[in-house]
Amino acid sequence: MAVAPPFPRLPSLNALRAFEASARLGGFALAAEELRVTPGAVGAQIKALENEIGAPLFKRHAQGVELTAIGARALPRFVEAFDRLGEAVQELRQDAAPKRIHIATLPALAQLWLAPRLPALRAALPEIEVSVTAVETPPNLKRVPFDLCLFYTDDVPTDGIRIAGDEILPVCTPELARRIRAPQDLLTMTCLTDSAWADDWSTWAAVALPGQAFTPRGPVFSLYAVAVEEALNGSGILIARKALVSRHLDAGDLVAPLGRGVIGRQSITLWTLPGPAASRNQRSLLDVLRELG
Repeated sequence: MAVAPPFPRLPSLNALRAFEASARLGGFALAAEELRVTPGAVGAQIKALENEIGAPLFKRHAQGVELTAIGARALPRFVEAFDRLGEAVQELRQDAAPKRIHIATLPALAQLWLAPRLPALRAALPEIEVSVTAVETPPNLKRVPFDLCLFYTDDVPTDGIRIAGDEILPVCTPELARRIRAPQDLLTMTCLTDSAWADDWSTWAAVALPGQAFTPRGPVFSLYAVAVEEALNGSGILIARKALVSRHLDAGDLVAPLGRGVIGRQSITLWTLPGPAASRNQRSLLDVLRELG
């Protein structure tokens, strides 16, 4: 009579993914955000995994969680494994559709920098189909189905290129500019601010108004394109990133009443997966965008 004992199985892939993301990011909530599930679902997956292996992987505290010694020892291998899995999936996608490239980029860059360059990009690479998704933070290209990232960064990532530096400067309509003769004039005028780059005012003021306290007075916007539109409407002075308003400056719809601005610490940067994981078409698009920058 044949013997067929229960065959041991590996833990659920979802449970292992929940552990890896929680351990790498430092919490269930952050893992849930990355995995697009609820923190409760992540916690349940990890609890099931702990029950299956017979040992706790996290210590639970009121302030959050921390890895146990067992979990900490396991983490590097799981990070490497899921990175390799993500890269394998990316290669499958590239082999299945080599002429499709998906760019993840900041909303402001998508609307104001990349969109105006898409016609030239199509003309240079007519065989490539380019999709664009706007996201607030750079995704991990080893884990998500994007091919290229286009963001402002302090440093150039591995296998990335610096597209352009940027200049921070106040801009407004020509009509409003007639009221501005010196940086001090902005102390009593309506200033427009993008919430993500609110510090740009202080970066500019440190050079233009050294030793003077400057607090911009005026509305704050969570979408940079709306702030630009309000500047075009003449509602105030926008602290702008020149690369994003260059078309309006060239057309004369906006002007820089105080001349040159301050060089920002961030650059527009484009990158893909490192090494051989990047396809030939991705490299070609990278080169064209560098030329268009």
